[in-house]
Amino acid sequence: MHWTWHMKTLLSATALLTIVAAGACSDGPSMSNNPMGPSAVAGRAGSSGIGAMAGMGMAVASEFDYLTRMIPHHDEAIATASVLQRGTNRQEMRAFAASIIETQTAEVNQMKAWLATWYPGRDTSVTYEPMMRDLAGLGGDALDQAFLDDMIPHHMMAVMMSQQLLMANLARHGEVVPFAGHIRDVQHREIQTMAAWLRGWFGAAASSGPGHSGN
Repeated sequence: MHWTWHMKTLLSATALLTIVAAGACSDGPSMSNNPMGPSAVAGRAGSSGIGAMAGMGMAVASEFDYLTRMIPHHDEAIATASVLQRGTNRQEMRAFAASIIETQTAEVNQMKAWLATWYPGRDTSVTYEPMMRDLAGLGGDALDQAFLDDMIPHHMMAVMMSQQLLMANLARHGEVVPFAGHIRDVQHREIQTMAAWLRGWFGAAASSGPGHSGN
């Protein structure tokens, strides 16, 4: 399935994140000072476009829903970052991939522990539709650009899910509030980093779809 991701969509996404961040600062708990803790070209398994992503991201209905849906979302990021780590030629990208793997693996383990403690006996399985391409067939610049193109909206999903949980006061346990705020703020900063890399390395031309480049 081909996915169109024009630069104007990237700019719209960045603007939306600015609004989300502003709302976080004024209306919700801010964790902005927390530390940052196979044919890839042809196929795309997940949703496309800001509208579909926003619809999925804003569907969080409860703390339980947030935790069970964030786990496979993190798992996809970890798996894709592992592919990046093996295939990129850029030290910045290897370090970025390592950070995603370390941070999100710890968060997955925490969420699983909470679910086991707070919701014993409940079915935690969810149907997850992947958002990112299989990048295993790519390397070098092609891999880096495809990863950045896909990971920006993937991170945006986590930002929106976390912000909705906080703004709607869906957390039943106090520990989840700073946890969700941390995910929101860290991934928001990472989106800004990735957008800057797209501009600096690829002339601000986010991929216009799998197998394409330019505007």
